[in-house]
Amino acid sequence: MDTMRERFASVVSRLLEDDPRLAVVLAEIGKDGFTDAARAHPDRVINVGIREQLLVGVGGGLALTGMRPILHTFASFLVERPFEQVKLDFGHQGVGGVLVSAAGSYDWPAGGYTHMAPGDVALLDTLDGWTVHVPGHPDEAETLLRDAAAAGDDPVYVRLSAHANSAPRDITPGRSLTVREGRRGVVIAVGPMLDGVLTAVEGLDVTVLYATTVRPFDGPTLRAAIDGVDAASGVDAAGGVDVVLVEPYLAGTSTAAVNDALADRPHRVLGLGIPRRELRRYGTIDEHLAGQGLDPGSLRERISAFLR
Repeated sequence: MDTMRERFASVVSRLLEDDPRLAVVLAEIGKDGFTDAARAHPDRVINVGIREQLLVGVGGGLALTGMRPILHTFASFLVERPFEQVKLDFGHQGVGGVLVSAAGSYDWPAGGYTHMAPGDVALLDTLDGWTVHVPGHPDEAETLLRDAAAAGDDPVYVRLSAHANSAPRDITPGRSLTVREGRRGVVIAVGPMLDGVLTAVEGLDVTVLYATTVRPFDGPTLRAAIDGVDAASGVDAAGGVDVVLVEPYLAGTSTAAVNDALADRPHRVLGLGIPRRELRRYGTIDEHLAGQGLDPGSLRERISAFLR
């Protein structure tokens, strides 16, 4: 199976052939995946070198001319380092583009904390109007990338990861998918957390939703799932419902979105993800998941303890 980043390069290279409005802007990272595309479209595949603020500035400039820029580098260099440019060159100027990141929260532990960005989605939450996709498999990444490229002039963030689920799901951009139904509560697994969540809740009587688009948050599907929990359990909605949110980035990033979706209904929310405490080890992705309490065993303990 190819990786999400490999799929990104192949899909976007094909999209460049079909849509003359698209342009790719790189900051050295990922350039090898676009060698052929750069040869075919030298005016629309731009490598600015290791200059992340310029990466975003060039993308914003292209958007002002009517182009649909696709920007790519590691999340820490795409969102955190040039955040002022994201805020001003896209948000303040009222233009859109597609930011496609890699490395995420713990994809390359040997790179150290400079190459980790557990706060990227929370940081984008301070800006208005961003769609945020978090695929859990290369096939889903392709679906979401194609949707983002065709999203008019809207700003879109696609968070790619080396951490992936074993199989793709039949996702729809913007909508969560009901993977299984239960009566004791709802667990929302975001992107690459799905496999671990399904292992963790095996034998537990819970509904599992799978979210690959987290902004805008799909409140209607969550409310429908809660209606199903209430109907299956025979418990009146006034008694409240438990919701557990498992995200591959900063813990609690989407708890406010869940609370907003359920503002008129009694509920409790447990947000699981990367804590603010830095895990000062290299190791592997699996070791980071365990160290952050996001491996299946730890998830089962935390979810079971929370459910009523």
